Amino acid sequence: MKTNKLTVLLIHPEISRTKYNFVGIIENECLELEYISALLKEKGHNVEIYDGQVEKKTVTTKIKECNPDIVYVCGRTRQENFMLEYCNEAKKYNKEIITIIGGLHAQLCYERMYKDFVDYILTTFDIYKILDIIDYHFSNKKVDLDNIEGICYKKDNSWVKNKQCAFDINKLPLPDRTYFYEHPKNYRYLELEHSAWVRTAYCCPYRCKFCHRNKMNMGKYVCRDIKDVVEEIKNIKSDNIYIVDDDFLFNKDRLYEFIKLIREKNIKKKYICYGRSDFIAKNEELMSELKNIGLYYVLVGLEAINDNQLLDYNKNSNVTNNVKSIEICNKLGINIMGMFIVDLDYTPKDFKILYKWIKNHNLKHIAISIFTPEMGIETYEMYKDRLITDNPSHWDYLHLVAKPTKMSVKRYYFNYYKLLIKLFLKAKREGVYDFIDYGDYIMSFVKNIFKTKRSNDDE
Repeated sequence: MKTNKLTVLLIHPEISRTKYNFVGIIENECLELEYISALLKEKGHNVEIYDGQVEKKTVTTKIKECNPDIVYVCGRTRQENFMLEYCNEAKKYNKEIITIIGGLHAQLCYERMYKDFVDYILTTFDIYKILDIIDYHFSNKKVDLDNIEGICYKKDNSWVKNKQCAFDINKLPLPDRTYFYEHPKNYRYLELEHSAWVRTAYCCPYRCKFCHRNKMNMGKYVCRDIKDVVEEIKNIKSDNIYIVDDDFLFNKDRLYEFIKLIREKNIKKKYICYGRSDFIAKNEELMSELKNIGLYYVLVGLEAINDNQLLDYNKNSNVTNNVKSIEICNKLGINIMGMFIVDLDYTPKDFKILYKWIKNHNLKHIAISIFTPEMGIETYEMYKDRLITDNPSHWDYLHLVAKPTKMSVKRYYFNYYKLLIKLFLKAKREGVYDFIDYGDYIMSFVKNIFKTKRSNDDE
């Protein structure tokens, strides 16, 4: 039995093998892997990270180079095929490699990972379970897999799911950002280059019907001590900080403490965070204070431009708040990224109305997602009979996965791509995202439009 120092390969999958992977526009730091790396290095293990967003070599090549004892892969729904592919590649290279899958998708959809080439699935944020698995295989400690909460494993050729468990985020080690620092030209958020991820909470305190984020960590919202957060930010060697909580703008007292500590430590950085329109609408003074310490982008789920739709989404907000949040951010000079859902009930007219609304309210930064029933939550079951694909890579909010009600699939795509082109041209006129090759993206959308138009003409 091998003991002491192990070699562990931590993998973040590529997003897509098409041009719509947004590499060079938005690239996410592998924060979860960096937490695990810190934990394993503290125990004396050799750790290597492979990020499919930035690596030029293949996973297979990387596996052969480092000859790992353990391969850990994490990712989201759209990366499921890659996660399984990588575990399979590891087993093909050496069947003795222990393969583990974790991350957001695995927490809710663990049964989709029940494969012969997968050994363990983590259904928790508790990365310390990896140490329990290591002890079971590579130490003389007596470890009973039945007693390890938050994992799925194989027993007598059948999968066993142990009790899931929530995790206190305050128990995480500080992330090992070695890999991040080795790639200074990667991990940007739009024009903010080399943006470091910081997480201050797990789960979301709200219960929007369409979202699966509020199901994470067994639905338990847990925050870090804000003093520890600020200390971490101070020591990060990057001027751009992406706070990736599902909703950072939640607790006013905590935010004022954050502002106070940032000022006391004289930290001069730019910040990106998520927030809700109702919070922004009610807290202009607080937003002004956040702007003064460096808030640069706030990502806001506006979702819809009519109250009935917001009510159906259980958003607990309204269009008045949406409008006011845009006005406040524009007034303060905060870049608001308005995120919308184009619903399956949309008509061609609805696409036009949405564009007009965006234009009339002077919203410059926009993200448009197609309504997607998320796997692992109630909404998925509601739309199960309307699904038109079972390919997890289509759960990227750019594909229809369920049948629309007012148009054919092809006509829906025609109107969707037309909206994207209009928004890209609007952004180009306004000088937004100058670093993007607009021509490349617009031409690809145009090709898709003509492809769907020809299909429509044939109907």
